[in-house]
Amino acid sequence: MKSHILDGNAIATKIRSEIKRDVELMVRDGLRAPHLHVIMIGSNTASETYVRLKLKDCSEVGITGSLSQLNDSVTMSEVIDLIDKVNADDQTDAAILQKPLPSHLDSDAIDFHLSPDKDVDGLHPVNLGLLLQGVPRFIPATPAAVRELIVRSNINIDGENIVIIGRSNLVGKPLALLLAQKNTRGNATVTIAHTGTKNLKEVTSNADIIVAATGHPNTVTADMVRPGAVVIDVGVNRVDDLSRKQGYRLVGDVDFENVKMVTSAITPVPGGVGPITRAMLLKNTLNARELKY
Repeated sequence: MKSHILDGNAIATKIRSEIKRDVELMVRDGLRAPHLHVIMIGSNTASETYVRLKLKDCSEVGITGSLSQLNDSVTMSEVIDLIDKVNADDQTDAAILQKPLPSHLDSDAIDFHLSPDKDVDGLHPVNLGLLLQGVPRFIPATPAAVRELIVRSNINIDGENIVIIGRSNLVGKPLALLLAQKNTRGNATVTIAHTGTKNLKEVTSNADIIVAATGHPNTVTADMVRPGAVVIDVGVNRVDDLSRKQGYRLVGDVDFENVKMVTSAITPVPGGVGPITRAMLLKNTLNARELKY
């Protein structure tokens, strides 16, 4: 079976083009462009790369961006003080806190302190509650990216059996809510599997669509996939590879080379869900600005 490789870069380019057009129309009408504020704590090479890319993405579509970088030893009260300032700043429409955080900080407490009107990561309890009710304000970027990938690739969701492997608050649980909702971009029968699932192969082998979001390479192997199923790989993992200049390569949670032999469509890593996730953050930032007028 020849599998279709789903091109996340192409879809992300189209989404960014749509956002750029909307920002240009906003500015043409005399309105201020959206502004995203990024908070980063500590010095993490991967986080610094992600933040640089996010701010570059903003610039390319006409969204303004700013960065607050705090050191590893910052206290909870200092972080909360900064978030209070961001919450009170009328020129800031959207804000994100780059993860991971230093271990001494309470990530949930910090997420909950950010104004839900600016929480474009969609992690505030109010925003998660709105998603549960089917009237989301901001959908977390990765779940939004997965759905966008499926819809724009003309893959059917309605009535399909979808298995999501992973139950995180950032991906698995909100994605399940999103795909199960009764609308034209959902209405699937969704199963959440995880590390405690018994006989995972039996669960996945009946799926029309499998979404892997475990953070572990080769979680999904070819024998777990029904021939003709769609497999979407959310994972990004570094594995040693001395043949590469940097000494590693990026892989997903799926055994791509073998699984692609049985699927009808599959996402690569990199170049699949990742680029669309960054684009959906821009979309949420634009939405945050639009909510103000």
